[in-house]
Amino acid sequence: MPLTLATKAPGEPEIFASLQGEGPSAGKPVAFIRLSRCNLACQWCDTAYTWRFSGDERPHRNAITFARAENQIVLSEEEAAGRIAALAKPRLVITGGEPLLQGAALARMLALLPGMAVEVETNGTVAPHPALGPLIEQFNVSPKLAHSGNRADLALPPERLAQWAAEPRAIFKFVVAQPADLDEVLALAGRFAISRARIWLMAEGTDSATLARRERWLAELCLAHDLALSRRLHIDLYGDTRGT
Repeated sequence: MPLTLATKAPGEPEIFASLQGEGPSAGKPVAFIRLSRCNLACQWCDTAYTWRFSGDERPHRNAITFARAENQIVLSEEEAAGRIAALAKPRLVITGGEPLLQGAALARMLALLPGMAVEVETNGTVAPHPALGPLIEQFNVSPKLAHSGNRADLALPPERLAQWAAEPRAIFKFVVAQPADLDEVLALAGRFAISRARIWLMAEGTDSATLARRERWLAELCLAHDLALSRRLHIDLYGDTRGT
């Protein structure tokens, strides 16, 4: 099966080179591929164009829907791999949407890109396809907390979180909107025995002013609880734009 991607502009797949903006690889030059479709619906999602198509009634704070034909494109695995290879970067970040929904096709694509270090951004609800898992260097798992608006039974399935906690290649990146969200993070870390050395906290926000305001108190929480702070470097550099 081919891959279903998001678009930078109508008809233009969202495959691009940039600096990784978040998590432990922040600042590194990478190639990105952004896939379309998601099984969750975060009310603050900054890539709602990957899933909130016309007719989708799942909630989002902006109440905007997107035309599927303009925001989704299908590419063969060979074409996607060729576009990634042409960017000539040593590292690839696969993001979405929820990319693990297309695990089998991603495995076939990565077989065409030998030697590339690969990260996957995932909401943590989908198991990696057996053929894909061995090809991934790092899983950036971002479980969605209550403020995302998702039901806990959908966003935080215990069996999946337990499996990610046992996966040494997984790091955990939690989006935090207010100080009280930390209680939920610490509870999950304790329940699933997730080492604090594997946890990054990232402020929710899509503009530099909001992020700076929240990072001031978030930095203090990280310091107090021995957790890492993840910036959103791409927002500071390029704003909330596609293909960055």
